Amino acid sequence: MTGIKDVAERAGLSVATVSRALSGKGNVSPTSRERARAAAAELGFVLSYHASSLASGRTHNVGLVVPSVHRWFFSAVIEGASAALLEAGYDLTLYNIGENPTHRHSVFNDFLLRKRVDAVIAVSLELSEEEIQQLHAVHRPIVGIGGPLPGASTIRIDDTAIALKATNHLLGLGHTKIAHITGHEAYDQDFHLPGTRRSGFQKAMNDAGCPVRPEWIVSADFTIEGAYAAARQLLASAPERPTAVFAASDEMAIGTILAARDFGLRIPDDLSVMGIDGHDLGNVMGLTTIDQDAKGQGALAVRTLLGAINNGLILEPADTEHPTKLVVRTSTAVPKTSAS
Repeated sequence: MTGIKDVAERAGLSVATVSRALSGKGNVSPTSRERARAAAAELGFVLSYHASSLASGRTHNVGLVVPSVHRWFFSAVIEGASAALLEAGYDLTLYNIGENPTHRHSVFNDFLLRKRVDAVIAVSLELSEEEIQQLHAVHRPIVGIGGPLPGASTIRIDDTAIALKATNHLLGLGHTKIAHITGHEAYDQDFHLPGTRRSGFQKAMNDAGCPVRPEWIVSADFTIEGAYAAARQLLASAPERPTAVFAASDEMAIGTILAARDFGLRIPDDLSVMGIDGHDLGNVMGLTTIDQDAKGQGALAVRTLLGAINNGLILEPADTEHPTKLVVRTSTAVPKTSAS
């Protein structure tokens, strides 16, 4: 039976170099990597990850925990992380905890504490200090995406700042009658995302001396369908229509555009619409947005973890602010002077 020593002899390399080359771990020159792979192919050798795990105590597997796989942001983070892990030769175990609190408890107090993963990425989940300490106690480094975590490395965007930027874009075009579609209170549970973006909107309006009308702040569930219903109600019931809408997510902005069309409103002539995310449908819809690079956040989380793991380092707590970018498309414009 062909073993790794046979591959090393055929390739003219050390066993350690062949092991690193075939597992994708550690620094190996492209030439040596190709020689190791060619020798393994000639001999029909496949590296046993089970044996490698027993020897190293590592599984070459990262656990990724998300609240829901159905939301665009979470699926985009998964895509970015998955691609980075695949490139590095790591497996991915996905935990979709949903809205059931017992699932969350099981994942963080049982599944992740078993010797199945080398590290953990938690997306938009505000973990307790106890949950983080439990992972550290079993030597499982963790990176959080979405907000600060006590004693852990985190990647986040400045939600207040991007809401300010989005609102200021509309104000800069000359809009003063701006509505806001925020998230339901239920979505304030982890990192208070709806409230934080709403605060940014309100600050920008107050700084500009523009009134924030309570009837022009409506909530939805961060989906196209939910925002479509909320925007229809806003546009139908308000005695005076806004000239612009800032939605706390791109999906809610898209729902607003669809609702506006039902009322014969032209985008952006009759109504400007602004979102946040960088959703894949944004280009098709001509949506002006703040792109938060969700895939890039997932990839950065992987690089942060593997940079520590592969170099035998302890992952020190750090709060990294991920860059965002204003993308101006056709859904926003100067308001018509005849708008009421």
